[in-house]
This record gives sequence, structure tokens and C-alpha cells, in this order.
Amino acid sequence: MNLDKVTVVVPCYNQAKYLDEALQSIVNQTHGNWECIIVNDGSPDNTEQIAQHYVEKDVRFKYFYKENGGLSSARNFGIEKSNSNFILTLDSDDKYDSSFMEKALVIFEQNSEIGVVSSWISRFKDDKEIAIIKPNGKTIEDFLFQNACNGTSLFRKKCWLEVGGYDENMKNGYEDWDFYIRVCSFGWQVYVIPEPLFYYRQHTFSMRLDAYANHDVAIKKYLYSKHKVLYLNHYDKMIGHFLHTIDLEKRNVLKTKNKIDYKLGSFILKPLRMIKSIIKWR
Repeated sequence: MNLDKVTVVVPCYNQAKYLDEALQSIVNQTHGNWECIIVNDGSPDNTEQIAQHYVEKDVRFKYFYKENGGLSSARNFGIEKSNSNFILTLDSDDKYDSSFMEKALVIFEQNSEIGVVSSWISRFKDDKEIAIIKPNGKTIEDFLFQNACNGTSLFRKKCWLEVGGYDENMKNGYEDWDFYIRVCSFGWQVYVIPEPLFYYRQHTFSMRLDAYANHDVAIKKYLYSKHKVLYLNHYDKMIGHFLHTIDLEKRNVLKTKNKIDYKLGSFILKPLRMIKSIIKWR
């Protein structure tokens, strides 16, 4: 059995009510050689109280407070204090299946080209499973235009060192995607265990949803510019992706226009548009 030590880094910001579940999922791991670094990223709630409870009852837990700097900053802070060759990231409102750490370490032991191990995702709300998400991981080509891996994962600390950590300029999301792009650009592969071993808590509002709804274009522009050489090296694939995206948008617009309610609404509003045009002409 792989007995390598794993450092679990848990950034915390305003999710104290879920922190106990997250930390307990680490305690329950079948692989017992770990340390857990809890990073309070300037959270205004009772994160410290819950964290200290675990620190007092299990020496494998360590607690640190820092001024708020965002998710990337908190992760880097925790990893810098780690004392192992493997890092597992876990957000304070999510949790792992008890077998994840052990199964992931076996994958690393079997393949030296694997830099990151993740799993399928069980998305849940109020303790009820909503969906199973099945990312595919693999190589750099799989990460060019989408995040092909779970946002939290187990990876070699060597990978983190090679790429210079998480990008702390990315405060609005997709920092995990950028991290995987850089790791894969060094030739590492990402393996996704085909089992739902990670439990992602679905919120009405979350950083992930906010990023997609309000910052998607800006973040992607930053990513594409940051990795300009990489995308130019995959120029044909890049052009194919964007042409495909444009075609899908066009098809969706046409589909909407062909819907009966759209046609009916257009018919009803036509006289009003004519009146508005006449008034404007006069």
C-alpha cells in the first residue's frame, strides 16, 4: 500500500456551517498518513472555533489565519506550509468519499506521468444527490477550452512548484482550470477516477455560478491571453472550437426565432414598432 503522506489544504471563507462535514470527511479517510492545513482566509464567521475543535482533538490538523486574499491565495498559503509530496485541495463546504485518498495514491504509484488525480463528482443539495458529473481529464488538449477536471483534486507538490502555484490574480473564478492548463503544459497528465468520490455542495449562489454568469468572458480573455503561445501552438484546434461555438449560437438563435411563442410575440409587437417608427420619423 502507498503510505505517502498527503497534505490536505482547506481554504475557509464564510462557510463555517459546512466546515465540520468537510473536515470529518478527511478524518474518515482509509489512508491515515495525512496532515490537514485549515486556512482561515479572513472569514467573518465562526470558522476559527470549529477549526480549533479539530486541532485540539487530532494533531494532524493545523490552523492558520490570514487576511482575505481569495481562494488562490489561501491555497498557496496552505501549500507553502505543507510537509509532504502530495497535496489534496478541499473547499470548506464540500467533502470526499472515505476511499478517495487511498485510491488516488494507487494511481500515482502505478503511473509516473500522472500529475493530478481527481474523480467523478456527485453534486448534491440538502443531502440529496442532484447529478453525477463525469469529467474526463487526460492531457493539455482536453483542457484548452474547458476545465476537464474537478476543481479540487490530489496532485504532486512537484507540479505546483513547477508552475508557480495558483494564479492569485484570478479572484473571480476558473483558477483551478488555469492551474490544470499549466500543469498539463509541462507534460503531466490528469487522471479521473470513474467513480463519484467527490461531493460538491450545490448552492443557489456560488463562486462557480457567479464566474459563469458575470465574469466568463473576461476570465477567458485573460486565460487565452496569458497562454497565447500555447493556443497558437494549437491554432487549428482553436479556430475549429470558435467556429463551432459561433455555429451553435447561430443555431440557438434560429431555434428561438422558430418557436411559436417568439413568432406570436413578434406578430403582436409589430404594430407597436410601426407606430414607434412613425412617431420617430415625425
